[in-house]
Amino acid sequence: MMVSTKGRYALRVMIDLAENNDGGFIPMREVAERQEISLKYLERILPALVSAHLVEGVHGKGGGYCLTRKPSEYSVGEILRVTEGDIAPVSCVECDAQACGREENCRTLPMWKELKERIADYVDHVTLADLMGDNKSR
Repeated sequence: MMVSTKGRYALRVMIDLAENNDGGFIPMREVAERQEISLKYLERILPALVSAHLVEGVHGKGGGYCLTRKPSEYSVGEILRVTEGDIAPVSCVECDAQACGREENCRTLPMWKELKERIADYVDHVTLADLMGDNKSR
């Protein structure tokens, strides 16, 4: 599985919002500056996070973005699925994949299915709080 720039940046944004939470909304411009991400790119990421109810956004003076839950309540898998869609390593094991004519005789399909399960299990057990910590083993 190759995580796109959008997915990597979404994780950085979520960590930034968690680490800089003072109880209010954080302007997108501040996140962009701290994370060295263009404001234009953030304007493509944050609406997806708002639509998925991962963050709340308010426009106007005093507006910005904030998390809707505690960092420990977000999994990396949840965030990546919002930005990446299915996290399958190959297209034939994606959720909405069309049936493959070779599925019955495919010797690699069981491996791809297990790899998808292992990836999902791992990213679903790493939280935003884990990424904020000093645990380098994750």
